[in-house]
Amino acid sequence: MSDVASWAEPEEEPPGHDEPAAAGWAPGREPAPPRTGVAARFAPGPRGPWHDVSDAQWNDWHWQQQRRITRLDQLEEVIRVSPDERRAIVETASEFHMGITPYYAALMDRDDPRCPIRLQAVPTLGERVLLPMDLEDPLAEERDMPVPGITHRYPDRVLLYTTHNCPVYCRHCTRKRKVSDPTSAAAKRQIDAAIDYVARTPAIRDVVISGGDPLSLSDDRLDDILGRLRAIPHVEVLRLHTRNLATLPQRVTPDLVRAIRGHHPVYVNTHFNHPKECTAEAFDACARLADAGCALGNQMVLLKGVNDDPAIVRELNHRLLLMRVRPYYIYQCDLAQGISHFRTPIETGLTIVEALRGHTSGLAVPHFVVDAPGGGGKIALCPDAVVRRDGKRWVLRNYEGEEFEYVEA
Repeated sequence: MSDVASWAEPEEEPPGHDEPAAAGWAPGREPAPPRTGVAARFAPGPRGPWHDVSDAQWNDWHWQQQRRITRLDQLEEVIRVSPDERRAIVETASEFHMGITPYYAALMDRDDPRCPIRLQAVPTLGERVLLPMDLEDPLAEERDMPVPGITHRYPDRVLLYTTHNCPVYCRHCTRKRKVSDPTSAAAKRQIDAAIDYVARTPAIRDVVISGGDPLSLSDDRLDDILGRLRAIPHVEVLRLHTRNLATLPQRVTPDLVRAIRGHHPVYVNTHFNHPKECTAEAFDACARLADAGCALGNQMVLLKGVNDDPAIVRELNHRLLLMRVRPYYIYQCDLAQGISHFRTPIETGLTIVEALRGHTSGLAVPHFVVDAPGGGGKIALCPDAVVRRDGKRWVLRNYEGEEFEYVEA
């Protein structure tokens, strides 16, 4: 519908540079070529109220960014907004913006407020609840900043904050204090100072490029950042942390892939939380990066009502492996303000790992971690397989609950 297609104003600084719309097939080519092999197992995402939009527009990431849903009246064109959602959109507007790409919005169930995609994208009244243990900066990232934009917690690696912008402002975001806030934007001067810090700190061998979402930057700016970091002799590993593969897969264009390919090794960690996000568009985006030599990993956040079920996580991880994405982490939901309604007991994560281990391939079993509040770093948790120990005699429990004895020499 034409009024939907012209909704939102462009970004304050439109991300990207001049490049043709591309994300699956050439602009304007209809219908798409038939999918074969493993790719045929992944259905294209629905178009919802954008069913009459051309492929050239739909597959143009600039078009998607510029037409994000940011207002209640726009959202009402896509879903039947519940009274609680309506109130939450108004009451949370000044604290954490709503922003949903048409692509991701079309994945939402129009009638079900408990839809796992909808829960991640549409404000709910749970965001208004503040508990005594909630923290504005739950991981103490600001405390561990030697210069603005660099978090240096672990000895040999740092996180580089490059932008405040994301295609979708996830309601479970741990950086709500700054993501979506233009005043937290990383200016060129800040990025220059951050890269200079990396260059004069020889202990750093691994740089995580994050945000916001670094793929919200233009190809040229991202190429520049990657190139300057790669030129530092002691930097070995570059990691891009992005949710675009799930929320705006059209972003992975041939030009972007060429920019990334020139700076290997580049590892891409993405963030799929539910099998509904594993569409043909997402499959193709992952394929382009994998074909370009990127190693892909997934960092799922454990979210109540979204993926707190072993069967859902198993299905997600199996689909990710078909997409050449290795399930890397399951994160316990952080103690950030306004996301307590998403938190599960830690026991839930342990139960999920126990249900995966031995019942599916090890490739599909990620690490379950708690990012310790106050800057303690990631702490891996796993079900206890040690029943007892007597000197060099160990009694161990396998995935079926059977006990076995192992004796050391």
